[in-house]
Amino acid sequence: MNSALMQSSSNSSMTLTPQHSQQHIWWKHGVIYQIYPRSFYDANDDGIGDLPGIIEKFDYLVDLGIDAIWLSPIYMSPMYDCGYDISDYYNIDPSFGTLEDFKRLLAIAHSNNIKIIMDMVLNHTSHLHPWFIESSSSRDNPKRNWYIWHDPVNGKAPNNWKSAYLSSAWEWHEPTQQFYLHSFLKEQPDLNWHNPEVKDAMFNVMRYWLDMGVDGFRLDVINYCYKDKRLRNNPFSFNPFNEQIEKYTKNRPENYTLVQEIRQLIDSYHDRMVVGEVFCYPPGNPELSASYLGNGKGLHLAFDFSLLYQPFDARKFYKSIKRWYNAIPENCWPCNVLSNHDQPRYADKHNSDNTDAVQRLLALMLLTLRGTPFIYYGEEIGMKNCSIPLRHIKDPGGKRFWPIYRGRDCSRTPMQWSDEANAGFSKSCSWLPIDSNYRTINVKNQIKDRYSLLNFFKDCIKLRKKHSALTTGLWEPLVKGKHGILVYLRKNDHETLCIILNFNNNPALLNYRYEAQWKVLYSTHRSKFEHFADLRLQCYPYEATILQKVGDLS
Repeated sequence: MNSALMQSSSNSSMTLTPQHSQQHIWWKHGVIYQIYPRSFYDANDDGIGDLPGIIEKFDYLVDLGIDAIWLSPIYMSPMYDCGYDISDYYNIDPSFGTLEDFKRLLAIAHSNNIKIIMDMVLNHTSHLHPWFIESSSSRDNPKRNWYIWHDPVNGKAPNNWKSAYLSSAWEWHEPTQQFYLHSFLKEQPDLNWHNPEVKDAMFNVMRYWLDMGVDGFRLDVINYCYKDKRLRNNPFSFNPFNEQIEKYTKNRPENYTLVQEIRQLIDSYHDRMVVGEVFCYPPGNPELSASYLGNGKGLHLAFDFSLLYQPFDARKFYKSIKRWYNAIPENCWPCNVLSNHDQPRYADKHNSDNTDAVQRLLALMLLTLRGTPFIYYGEEIGMKNCSIPLRHIKDPGGKRFWPIYRGRDCSRTPMQWSDEANAGFSKSCSWLPIDSNYRTINVKNQIKDRYSLLNFFKDCIKLRKKHSALTTGLWEPLVKGKHGILVYLRKNDHETLCIILNFNNNPALLNYRYEAQWKVLYSTHRSKFEHFADLRLQCYPYEATILQKVGDLS
């Protein structure tokens, strides 16, 4: 068994002020690591990652220095959408292990002071969930109104609503002669949240896991739950990613009441949290995400996708960060993310001639910004987006739209543990192809290389834990992306740190007057023995540096 059983004060209008309390709060000041369980480690050699696999690799997670793990869905599921179609919310799918395996993982995590966050899908269930089986059995079944059913209108679907797959969101059910609504696959029927019995049932599900000791939930597409009762048509949109303005299918007023009620439930337990996926298409909508924080009465955290959608451009990153911070209500808290299971990995998304340097710069930015950082598994070793042929694609979106859209599988490939067969993920096979670069990009190689990306992540996490300015301090921009350079301060009553990021692939001059005694705290390029009397220096290509103010000039 493993042993587990790192410009000056005039810009204040653009700073994000710390809350009065400086006590350590895990979901605010810690680092959260997302695991896609199918792809983390296969302990029983069936080609699918599982809970025993996570347990077996738990020393790695402890050594990384993370504070919490977010698990993508592990519930019973027919896997039409890789677990986001749940057929039993109270049990673990056998492909991942057993309920006892989960309890063991939870105990090991807590013994190492690591929290466990479960994915919770509230908008829809599987079509094989007993609730839907009952609901679809007849029009007068007691659970008929647990889902959204409607008669045809002039022989067609009730309105123009589209699913995420761009076809009608309505599926004809021949046995009962009505349509039912599905915002995603037809195998994922939408629950009717206007029915209080549905809310009671789903709240009981959350209580079940909270009572077991789960520390929080990531709420899948939480802004989708309520639909317009009158089923009004959505207006047309010119957005290339979506032909409708989803006025009547997303972000309904009742959604905001729902997140407040969920917050009340979560807060009735000690030291728990909830983070919500407030989904929107590119270029993102920080104000929308922030609105679900509800002035401290809604979600604890909400994902803003605008940072994730940005190209590798210092000015655009600055504008996105500033807009996000400005949208956060008082007494609320931001979180930051650059990759996840639904989006391409940033390791090679930016088409750089030096992907390792770009990854280090973005990692240092992520771990020094104000707000809770989320790291996606494999991000810490520089895993890239794998090119997957059509015959191996599992993602329903990739199957439907290939080759225009190749799906989400490219960022879901198995963790690359070593240069052995199947990247050390499994001794038999893997559920998705593995990038051939696993022979060089893997944990085994990077653990023993002091200067690897993995150890860079560990160093940054350790710095974040050691220096309170990086967790509770102000964020104050100095250079706002001009000429490809982004510079900001993180400071509190105890220290002032200056983060310098050069997004250029060539040397660039930082010319900002801030006279003080500065020393290098951590850098991709500089020695810790370097000192400066001003913030006027020549930056190396893709340099990422943290300076510490050690005194004033007088």
